[in-house]
Amino acid sequence: MISMNKTNPGVALVTGASSGIGRATAIALQSAGFRVFGTSRRAAKNSDGLSMLACDVTDDASVAKLVDDVLAETGRIDLLVNNAGVGLFGGAEESSMVQAQALFDVNVFGVLRVTNAVLPIMRRQGRGRIVNLSSVQGFIPAPYFALYASTKHAIEGYSESLDHELRPFGIRVALVEPAYTRTSFEDNLAKPDQLLDIYDAARAGMNAVVRKAMEKGDSPEVVAKTVLVAATDRAPKRRYAAGKMARQVSLLRRFVPASAFDKSLRKQNGLPV
Repeated sequence: MISMNKTNPGVALVTGASSGIGRATAIALQSAGFRVFGTSRRAAKNSDGLSMLACDVTDDASVAKLVDDVLAETGRIDLLVNNAGVGLFGGAEESSMVQAQALFDVNVFGVLRVTNAVLPIMRRQGRGRIVNLSSVQGFIPAPYFALYASTKHAIEGYSESLDHELRPFGIRVALVEPAYTRTSFEDNLAKPDQLLDIYDAARAGMNAVVRKAMEKGDSPEVVAKTVLVAATDRAPKRRYAAGKMARQVSLLRRFVPASAFDKSLRKQNGLPV
């Protein structure tokens, strides 16, 4: 059994850790003293001192094997970072139900699968921390990202509610909300499986807005630093904005009148006001 102290905060499991935010997070946690296990859909080589394990978060058996493998090696899991996710860009009605369900299976039910597999362990330990990667699109409208934003809105409601359920067991749940981040996420965005001509112009315009914003986005390390704070705060908050833009959007959403926020959002996204 591993003893916990300031120099050894315990065992961390980070899903989707092969690149981008997940990779940066795994490295940041390791630097802070965690023993880190990262996951990717396909087996990846261990590097930078990280132990990489294969896991498909849409598969119950794969998730169960992941948790069993970590337990067999360490006997505990102190921190879970649910980072694995996929994106989808296009008009909401341009995706079939099959495509929408596949998106939710990764971004929402994937989080539920891994969390449910880890919770019995954390309850036995009498302690644990779960950090779920959300987005500013988890609390604001996101034109042409409607289905992706819906998954993040779902994670926000799930995480806040779950935190209240788990506090009696010494387990806390926190959200990290990045804005645009310079990763390969944009390049890997899925496209709708039933494109409609009526959306071509607006979709192209929104794509240009996104590309420009991504160029000015935060580095993955900015988000990783925020995850580390959320993972180690003695009195964790429910949500943590990751980066300057995310903090600004959070404040605007809370304090700007709805009509003014609506106009500003449309202007920022190049949509008719």
